[in-house]
Amino acid sequence: MQGSCLCGAIQVNAEDHHEINACHCSMCRRWGSGPMLAVHCGPNVRVTGDVRSYRSSEWAERGFCATCGTHLFYHLLQSGDYILSAGLFQPGEFAITGQIFIDEKPDYYAFANETPTLTGAEVFAQFAPGEDGAAT
Repeated sequence: MQGSCLCGAIQVNAEDHHEINACHCSMCRRWGSGPMLAVHCGPNVRVTGDVRSYRSSEWAERGFCATCGTHLFYHLLQSGDYILSAGLFQPGEFAITGQIFIDEKPDYYAFANETPTLTGAEVFAQFAPGEDGAAT
């Protein structure tokens, strides 16, 4: 997949993916004034251009274009995984396949399609270290 920011200064390349997930957490909504529609692309992502980042938690940073401010990614620092903003790419054959932090979603919007959902506690439980120190 190839995508770009609003002004074209940032180019993004990742393997093809067709699934979009929606994050309703308060940080994503504060960042973009709505849920983050995201493509989980793993660590094999190339982002070129003048990217700025903001360390939004102990485990992740959020990237944006230094020129136009387009939201680019949520980057998990330990695994190196990139969750890219779906808006960077042409719609293609994307489908929303899940929603996380559903317990933080405000009542003023809802998606029409049914998807699996996870609460914030369920999301954190998925990534909590197991007895061997690896994420479960």
